[in-house]
Amino acid sequence: MFIVTGANGFIGSQMVHFLNKKNIEDIVCCDFVSTIDRPQPLNKAKYKFFLKPNELFDFLNENASQLKAIFHMGACSDTQELDIHYLRENNTEYTNQLFQFCTKYSNCTLIYASSGAVYGQGEQGFSDTTPPEKLKPLNPYGWSKVNSDAWILEQPRKPQRWYGLRFFNVYGPNEYHKKDMRSVVHKAYHQILETGQLQLFKSYNPDYEDGKQMRDFIYVKDVTEWMWQIYMNKSMPSDIYNMGYGRARTWLDLAKSVFDSLDKPLNIDWIEMPDSLKQRYQYFTEAKMKKFLSQGMPNPSWSLEEGVEDYIRNYLNKDDENVST
Repeated sequence: MFIVTGANGFIGSQMVHFLNKKNIEDIVCCDFVSTIDRPQPLNKAKYKFFLKPNELFDFLNENASQLKAIFHMGACSDTQELDIHYLRENNTEYTNQLFQFCTKYSNCTLIYASSGAVYGQGEQGFSDTTPPEKLKPLNPYGWSKVNSDAWILEQPRKPQRWYGLRFFNVYGPNEYHKKDMRSVVHKAYHQILETGQLQLFKSYNPDYEDGKQMRDFIYVKDVTEWMWQIYMNKSMPSDIYNMGYGRARTWLDLAKSVFDSLDKPLNIDWIEMPDSLKQRYQYFTEAKMKKFLSQGMPNPSWSLEEGVEDYIRNYLNKDDENVST
C-alpha cells in the first residue's frame, strides 16, 4: 500500500496518476481539500481511500504492516504565508510526525517534500550537502522546511529508508488551483491568450537585467519519475537531495518558450515589483544535482523548452489541465 499526502494538490496528484501508470491502485490519498471541493486533480485517478490529515495517523497505525511507502507532498506551499504557527504545524511538525511513524515501522519508506526555498539568496550556495543550520531562507515558508530538515538530520533514530526532496521551480499539469503560487508557465499561457503580452517584474539588482533573473525550472514529469526511481533504488542512501534541472534559466527563456509554443511573438510588459517582495526576491537559483545523480539516478528528461511545449500543447491547449502525467 502506498500513501500520498497532498494527493489532491499539484505534485501529489501527479504522483497518484504516475503510480496508476505503473498499474498500482493500492493507494490511500490524503489531503485537507476533499475531492468534492476540488474534483479535478484526482478525477481520473484510481485509489482505495481518501482521508483527511486528522484521520491519517490512526489509519497508518492500523495498517502499518501493509505500507510500502509514504510520498509526503502535503503542506502549505504558499511562499507568502506569514502565519508562523500555521506553517510550523502543517509543514514542520506534520513531516516530523510522519518521520517518527516511519522510524517506528521501518518497513515503510518516507519520501517527503522539502523546498529549494531553504537556500534563500544562496549565500551558502545551492548544495544539498550544506548543513541546514547554515542556511538563511527569505520567508517563513522556507524556514518551516529547513527546520524540519534540520530536526530530521539530528534524530538519533531514523527510518530504514527516508528521503527529503528539495523541489525547485516545479511546473506542469494540475497546478491550476494554486492561484498566485501557480508557475509562470501557467500564468503566462492565460495572460498571453487574453492580452497578447506577459507581465514580468523589473529587476532591482544591478547584476541582473530585466528578465535575466534566473531560476531552476523542472517539469513535474521528471519529479514523479525521480520519486519512483528513489523508491525502487533500495541501495540509495537516505538523505536530503535537491530536485531541480541543475541549470538556471532566465525568465526571458521561459517567456520565449511559452510564446513559441503558442506561435506568438515575444511581447513583455515590464511591471514594478511590490515593495513587500523586493527584500525577499531570489535573483538566482540553481540546484546542485551531483549528490543525487551520483547515486545512479537518471538525468532530467525534459528541457525547459520541451517541458513548456508539452505542458501547453498536450494539456493547456486541450482545456484539460487535470490529467495524468
